[in-house]
Amino acid sequence: MYRATRMSVDTSQSSTDSGAATPDESAPAERPDRSGWRRWAMDTRPLRRPAYRRLWTSTAVTSVGSQLTAVAVPKQIYDITGSSAWVGYASLAGLLPLVVFALWGGAIADSVDRRKLLLLTNAGIAVTSLLFWAQAVSGLDSVLVLMVLLALQQAFFGLNSPARSASIARLVPADELPAANALGATVMQTGSVAGPMLAGALIPLIGLPELYMIDALALCVTLWAVLRLPALPPLTKAASQRAGLREVVAGFRYIALHKVLLLSFLADIIAMVFGMPRALFPQLAAETYAPYGEGLALGLLFAAIPIGAVVGGLMSGTFSRARRHGLMVIVSVAAWGAAIAGFGLSRSLWLAVAFLAVAGIADMVSMVFRGAILLSAATDEMRGRLQGVFTVVVVGGPRVADVLHGTAGSAFGAPAAVAGGGLLVIVAVLVLAFVTPALRRYTI
Repeated sequence: MYRATRMSVDTSQSSTDSGAATPDESAPAERPDRSGWRRWAMDTRPLRRPAYRRLWTSTAVTSVGSQLTAVAVPKQIYDITGSSAWVGYASLAGLLPLVVFALWGGAIADSVDRRKLLLLTNAGIAVTSLLFWAQAVSGLDSVLVLMVLLALQQAFFGLNSPARSASIARLVPADELPAANALGATVMQTGSVAGPMLAGALIPLIGLPELYMIDALALCVTLWAVLRLPALPPLTKAASQRAGLREVVAGFRYIALHKVLLLSFLADIIAMVFGMPRALFPQLAAETYAPYGEGLALGLLFAAIPIGAVVGGLMSGTFSRARRHGLMVIVSVAAWGAAIAGFGLSRSLWLAVAFLAVAGIADMVSMVFRGAILLSAATDEMRGRLQGVFTVVVVGGPRVADVLHGTAGSAFGAPAAVAGGGLLVIVAVLVLAFVTPALRRYTI
């Protein structure tokens, strides 16, 4: 759903030097008595496991740093060209490498030691950030260089993301997967809110080159944390294989043959394609919410969903222990659709922001349990490829939604397009749930 673009122990493996979990560390933790406010607060059990804590810490640091670069690149391109069109072209330049290398990176993650792949790709992203800094400090002012560096950065991220996500199931037991996903998603959403605000405050003070350098330094923390992870090789020799087109196709075949996995992807596609109205935010800010001030309205509309997602993450203790993962996905996607429909019908800006925040909470719940299903319902030798497909769905779904909502908004008006999309989400996910019961029955 609405997410940032860059981010992300088997008990039979133990190595004190590498930081691998011991059998006691990877055994299910005792469930403490959670009374009062604690039953509402985020479930932090996965952070008791050193290996996961290192991975999570690296995510927390780089989720802010990466957003600095995400703001700096379009700002620099606009400063050079004075054209928003070139900013859009640069975004497209990063899309194709991300899609291609995410699919290929998933196959690679299933055939090699995932820790080594994380080290290599994080180093590549760090070097790219240094190159961003070098071109900025040199005053090169070349849009072509910026687009090439952006494509390179997204290619490394495409290789990195599946390995990072697939590794979580080797670092925590199955009953803690929702909590681990909630912890990771919360810091990424927090970064998507805090990072741009920090970038906006820092650009006038220190300039663009320094933003790139801060990101590069943050990635050094990531490298240190990944270096201290345990080795994560394929669990079976059969999984050690080449990573080519045949292996990528095998991942899609695996999804098609395992109904609950296919349905979890379809649920996210339904939510995104029919229910992500961000392409209409500028029109709504300029027309429906113009009395509140176009700039204020636009900023609030874009910030509301990620802020709601952060709130959902901080309150994830209310849902992360649920065992009926499939039902939680269905309910949260339907809630997303209802909140989006309410947003489309709102004429008050503050009510609209409230509905979008509720949508963000629903998005967090859906994200947590879809991620848990992908990690728990698949074998380890397929997890990387599934995470690669997941990355493509996350990136591609909102872009398809931009086209559909933009077209519908022009034809029927923005409020009608948003409300109609939300209602379509509810109808489609309920039909999916009742026609194919495998998802709603899925329980760990």
